[in-house]
Amino acid sequence: MATAVAGKGLEGIVAANSGVCWIDGDAGVLAYRGIDIHELAERSTFEETTYLLWKGKLPSESELRDFAAELAAARELPGPVVEMMKAFPKDATPMEVLRTAVSALSFYDVDEKAVDSASNLRKSFALTAQIPMIVAAWDRIRNGQDVIPADKSLSHAGNFVWMLRGEKPSATATKTFDVALILHADHELNASTFAARVIAATLADMHSAIAGAIGALKGPLHGGANEAVMHMLFAIEEAGADPVEHVKAMLAGKKKISGFGHRVYHTEDPRATHLRRMSEELGRADGNAKWFEMSRAIEVYIKGEKKLNANVDFYSASTYTTLGIAIDLFTPIFAISRVAGWAAHVMEQLEDNRLIRPRAEYTGPAYPAAYIPVEER
Repeated sequence: MATAVAGKGLEGIVAANSGVCWIDGDAGVLAYRGIDIHELAERSTFEETTYLLWKGKLPSESELRDFAAELAAARELPGPVVEMMKAFPKDATPMEVLRTAVSALSFYDVDEKAVDSASNLRKSFALTAQIPMIVAAWDRIRNGQDVIPADKSLSHAGNFVWMLRGEKPSATATKTFDVALILHADHELNASTFAARVIAATLADMHSAIAGAIGALKGPLHGGANEAVMHMLFAIEEAGADPVEHVKAMLAGKKKISGFGHRVYHTEDPRATHLRRMSEELGRADGNAKWFEMSRAIEVYIKGEKKLNANVDFYSASTYTTLGIAIDLFTPIFAISRVAGWAAHVMEQLEDNRLIRPRAEYTGPAYPAAYIPVEER
């Protein structure tokens, strides 16, 4: 029988040593490899942040140039995977398609079973480049549009917007999406990252670990809160309601207001600070600030009434909608970013690997329970 009892959901339990990400929930600090997320959001790029997560340090100018070029060069999807996606039911959700397509990518990996450092780094480049391509390709396939080839001259963020929309993104749109990717790139042992490390610890391949992480992210208690936020904003607009009155009515009906509070942070989620500003700036630049204004009114009310802070999901909803992104792509976009962190944790796990095998506190019938023959039951 286990000797220590974990909190429900393993709350407060330290399950691994990691040098990838540090969170101080009381102080509202998120740092990748010791560098504050505010500095990265204001000064870095997704490519540089990914280098930091994978290599443990910031790159030199030449190292960053080579890294970005290698990531861009990996923007290739096997033809059979694209054809497979074209045969999927058009009402398949983007997360279902992403999970299945990532799993299928392993068929076309030259060293699919290899888990050595060099192979895993190569696979990390490939998957980080391919996941946004899958998301963009599926959105076009399901809407009866041609899949747009990758533009390897664009940044990681810019290429996704290009493949999704079919038009070159503005500098504002590219920068906004790039910062969003930085903010979501890692978050310590969240459910999907822990799932990836558990799978990697069995010496399963990188594709299995990332597909498992996507499966965990698909659950509405992990990914999807920003989708719920946007559905709420759409409902408010459709009803012509006042945002605060609408939220009051939801609370009176004991309905959850998504996008507030966090399992780890006891102050403002530091990622929300940047997404709030981006939502406003993008809305003003686009001449359509209504989603930000509605969100801000709700945030002020919830903060005053319930003493709850907005989390990363609350303003990412209005930011992505202003960028013209469909609601059911919000969680796949999370994966586009978080694959950088997943890969970093898989590689870290395998540097000093031991099978992750916790114990459970037994709560069943007392031992020894009697076996009663079937004819006597």
